[in-house]
Amino acid sequence: MNDRVFIEDQFPVSRISKESYKERKAGSSQTLTGLGKWWGRKPLILIRASIIGMLMPVSDDPKKDQDIFLKILTMDNDGLWQRRSKSIPAKVIQPSLSEKEWNELIADQEGNLKRTWSTGLSPEEKEKVLHKVFDQLSYDEKLTFCDRPEQIDGPGEEAWLEINTHLGTDAKNIQELVTELGKRRFGHTPKVGDCFCGGGSIPFEAARLGCEAFGSDLNPVAAMLTWASIHLIGGGEKIQKQVQEAQKKAYEAADKQITKWEIEHNDKGWRADAYLYCVEAKCTATGLMLPLAPSWIISEKYNVCAVLKKNNAEKKYDMEIVTGADKETMSKAKQGTVRNSRMVCPETDEEFSISGIRGDRNIDGKTIYGLRLWENDDLVPRPNDVFQERLYCVRWVETYLEKNRQGKLVEKTRRHYCSVTEDDIKREKRVLKLLRERFGEWQEKGYIPNRKIERGGAKTEEPIRTRGWTHWHHLFNPRQLLVNGLYVNCMFKYNSESPKSILIEALIPSMMAQLDANCKLSRWQHQMSKSGGIGAVTPTFSDQALNPYYNYPVGALRYGKNRLTRRPEVTYALNHAAVRTLDARQVTNSNDLWITDPPYADAINYHELTDFFLAWYEKHLLKAFPDWYTDTRKALAVRGSGEDFKRAMVEIYENLTNHMPDNGLQMVQFTHQDSSVWADLAMILWAAGLKVSAAWTIATETSSGLKKGNYVQGTVLLILRKRLSGKMAFLDEIYPEIEDEVRRQLDYMTELDDRDDPNFADTDYQLAAYAAALRVLTRYGDIEGRDIRHELFRQREPGEKTAFEKVIDRAVEIASDHLVPSGIDRQYWKNISAPERLYLKGLELEKHMEARSGAYQELARGFGVRDYKFMFAGIKANAVRFKTGTEFKKSGLGETGFSGSLTRNMLFAIHETVRTEDAREGLNWLHTEVSDYWSQRKSIIAILKYLSKLNHIPHMTHWEKDADAALRLAGAVENDHGGRL
Repeated sequence: MNDRVFIEDQFPVSRISKESYKERKAGSSQTLTGLGKWWGRKPLILIRASIIGMLMPVSDDPKKDQDIFLKILTMDNDGLWQRRSKSIPAKVIQPSLSEKEWNELIADQEGNLKRTWSTGLSPEEKEKVLHKVFDQLSYDEKLTFCDRPEQIDGPGEEAWLEINTHLGTDAKNIQELVTELGKRRFGHTPKVGDCFCGGGSIPFEAARLGCEAFGSDLNPVAAMLTWASIHLIGGGEKIQKQVQEAQKKAYEAADKQITKWEIEHNDKGWRADAYLYCVEAKCTATGLMLPLAPSWIISEKYNVCAVLKKNNAEKKYDMEIVTGADKETMSKAKQGTVRNSRMVCPETDEEFSISGIRGDRNIDGKTIYGLRLWENDDLVPRPNDVFQERLYCVRWVETYLEKNRQGKLVEKTRRHYCSVTEDDIKREKRVLKLLRERFGEWQEKGYIPNRKIERGGAKTEEPIRTRGWTHWHHLFNPRQLLVNGLYVNCMFKYNSESPKSILIEALIPSMMAQLDANCKLSRWQHQMSKSGGIGAVTPTFSDQALNPYYNYPVGALRYGKNRLTRRPEVTYALNHAAVRTLDARQVTNSNDLWITDPPYADAINYHELTDFFLAWYEKHLLKAFPDWYTDTRKALAVRGSGEDFKRAMVEIYENLTNHMPDNGLQMVQFTHQDSSVWADLAMILWAAGLKVSAAWTIATETSSGLKKGNYVQGTVLLILRKRLSGKMAFLDEIYPEIEDEVRRQLDYMTELDDRDDPNFADTDYQLAAYAAALRVLTRYGDIEGRDIRHELFRQREPGEKTAFEKVIDRAVEIASDHLVPSGIDRQYWKNISAPERLYLKGLELEKHMEARSGAYQELARGFGVRDYKFMFAGIKANAVRFKTGTEFKKSGLGETGFSGSLTRNMLFAIHETVRTEDAREGLNWLHTEVSDYWSQRKSIIAILKYLSKLNHIPHMTHWEKDADAALRLAGAVENDHGGRL
């Protein structure tokens, strides 16, 4: 019986990558993003495809299996047409039709062109043409006009008929299909678990597909977000209305109180929506208190900036807000008073290090911070502190009535950027007074934090070192604490009859967004590109740090209205799901499928960053979830390196393996392709009692992805099963098995691939080689008597490779030799050196629009080439490619290696042909420099013809002249008879 499932044999990585990228680029309109900040959430379409792929059985017809899989996910042509939600403009339609077709379409019965696309055509005529045009578009082009798969109900009736016929099911929707496939395989509705649930993508999507979902995480913020995804987005319309009603009551009560306090209104009746603050410190050169900021520009659109004016009498600078400033004033304002972490005196242009101003000093090689450490009750700097804070601009919103074109009075608003007045200072003092009156009570009740920032963290040490802030509430100024604390207070005060769980659901999306955008670590963006030029706030966690800025914005209550009254745009009634705060080593829930994204080589300090949010939630979480804890369990956090990490990972995955059936599967997602990382992870999973079944890589990161580097552009999906056999093998027996397995896997993928719409990229084939090697290795319980755990944990010398790494490297070498570029005969490929193969295969990468440095590095590793960077035309991120012949010129010509190779000499011959516009010059070079020219002649012709075809690649215009020269030179070599043309 064939027990294998679809994802073990194939996976449409290209389409899933494109769908994942589309989902990521949706930004805040992604289904779970609105709940709150989490780093590196996996796209829901990736999870959906993974679960379907782990449940769907395979048949004897892999092509049909692929078609059915795509139908289930609405990624086939009919599904894409069904998902089409945007109109296709005439400028796209007309080029897709011949002139005759277009004229016939818009001509009347007499042949006169009286109709246009927008008028005169019936809906039926348009639909017919649109369908024809849509079918001609590439997958990427189609996606621009489509909703995401999750935004429609699923396949249509005809598709379900075909799906059910092929799979032997009787489903009418995707949930019924999942249930049927689960019962067929496991005897019950499939159970899906994730013990690193993070932002909740895996448990949420599993529940949405009809599975029984389980999510746990050591971090309570992760558990809280996962719980909210299932109970708020998945709680149905009734729950969402209750949540929105609670948010509305809290906001309106807070708004009423703030209006009564008169802390956001001026005497003209205008209401503030944003305040700008800055740090100031005594200037070493002048002794004046100098406001600090990298730029004093406030609004590009209206040419608003702050102008510093020296005030010797008070030993400070006054600050004037200028609207409509001239170019010179704006240019000067752009310079700011801080550059490269140095104070710049506006009077003398002298620079002073900020660390020196802080008073940091080095004693016996250890840096001692110079700032006073704040105490809990400190809400503003003390008079003698090095850094003071001041308000320097208020943006007011004036509401007025104006007649529209119909003569009706309508309400309008206009913004005013204003200097700080005495009345503004009085309002600031009132804010501080109001906060101090409530501070102790609000801390005790959890309306504002009282938690200390833990010392020694990679990220949490930053606010302590640079500002002296010791508690999480120090990251908020008095106005922010008062407004945010008031909203939380009103949430509980005016919703006292609501269940605690509803109030938590109301606070999660509202306060996480508000805290992220309204604290001292947020930034003011004045640029046209980032704010429309009027000025806007960039949230704290637009990066993964806790870095205080020299100037920062504070949003008034109404500025945060959309955040504080937000509700999800979608709602579902989800299936059963359980969420717990739990160490993954202590999980006792059994699941048929475990899908995890462990913190493997992860640069994000979740346990530190999430304390920022947890400080505001901890007391309320305990009331709603008494069995949860409210610290991030830093000591237990599994962090991605070292022996302790490896041991923890083995324990975790051994535990998961013990809590799944013998026919269950696991998917481990990670973002590295380095063979040493692969080897370590494979050994961890191997030691945990698992065997590799398949591996695929999906492009999940947008260009500003969190995990950057040579290899971190996509997510590797490692598919695993229980190892039920303890067979032993020897390495000399395994190598031939691996060679056969690698070639079998590559041939299978090549045969399955679509030449017109390729599913697999070059890196996918290399990944398949890794997986094939691991598939062979991990099916054995013992290799030459080596203890896997000992091999995993033992100390290695720098650069030392384990026997298992060498096996994996050999698999990639086999793949590199086996995969010949299209257009080059295998016999010629075998006769050229490894650096030449690397160069030619690199051009194949470029043809496929692969521009990541990691892809080229992995390719070089596969060919065993270490010195190759001289081949690059440039190393700019995501814009890597190899040089053309004319770009090489004469550099790098030599006697050995690539420098003296046949391919390098051909590239210079191409250069000479281009330079002189004469193929004879290139031919002369080949005659002179290629010692065995006549015996190599056929190889020369084959490679030159391969290079000449680059002329027809739209994105490789830099090859245009060289490719043309290669074609002419190939002709010259073909017609060469003793050096005469």
